[in-house]
Amino acid sequence: MAAISLVLGDITAEKADAIVNAANSSLLGGGGVDGAVHRRGGPEILAACRALRASHYGKGLPTGRAVATTAGRLPAAHVIHTVGPVWSRDEDRSQLLASCYRESLRVADELGARTVAFPAISTGVYGWPLDDGARIAVETVRATRTEVEEVRFVLFGEAAHEAFAAALEAAG
Repeated sequence: MAAISLVLGDITAEKADAIVNAANSSLLGGGGVDGAVHRRGGPEILAACRALRASHYGKGLPTGRAVATTAGRLPAAHVIHTVGPVWSRDEDRSQLLASCYRESLRVADELGARTVAFPAISTGVYGWPLDDGARIAVETVRATRTEVEEVRFVLFGEAAHEAFAAALEAAG
């Protein structure tokens, strides 16, 4: 089981084997974490994402799946892009959110990554309640078999940091 730590800060500044991008299905950049990753990582990330769209992911990356690209100018070796679900009051999409973490760890294992930094997937503009998103993230990472040695949740804002700290404490 990977060691889990919490960092209050900017995921694009993390030195890790891989950082996870909360991408949209187009893989071509957006707002929030996705926009920051593309801006700070530079045109190499966008070029790699365009190549993915031209080959395997012509219709975009499906929700809950993950794929890796170069990290461009970021201090990480790779970016793992995953598409989180939009929260719904009427439909339980928890398994899709959990799949983002599992699939990202699977891709990290394929890359040989030992350190992976995650954002709080789907808890921004996709509207997932922070406490529930933190619980799903922590429980999924703890339950997933992986060769990754350290998972860092890099959280932008005190509320997210507190939610993840509470989820870690509740998970034992």
